[in-house]
Amino acid sequence: MKNFPEHFKELSTWMEKLGLAIPETMKGFGVLHEASLKTGALDSKTKELIALGIAITVRCDGCISFHVHDAMQAGANKEEIAETVSVAILMGGGPSVVYGIEAMQALSQYQEQGL
Repeated sequence: MKNFPEHFKELSTWMEKLGLAIPETMKGFGVLHEASLKTGALDSKTKELIALGIAITVRCDGCISFHVHDAMQAGANKEEIAETVSVAILMGGGPSVVYGIEAMQALSQYQEQGL
């Protein structure tokens, strides 16, 4: 089983290193990220849950690490994350079941850390 909190930390470190290598690109990505997730017609929690659903359907482990973490920080609970996994399975089929399991494992690991 993957250690999602550790994966989150490792990816964060490497994103900083990538920012040093390609600062303009990463700055642009950061601006896009902030603008896309700020509260508007949808709140940030809902947007993080959407991002998680997409992460599951495109099979991105790192994205799952980040968006479970960030959805929880935005106030998402276990039931909301589980329903997001359900919709991702609808849209992504069998492979999304496997990545949905990973999202639930990440949730459990972050809960164990008190997030």
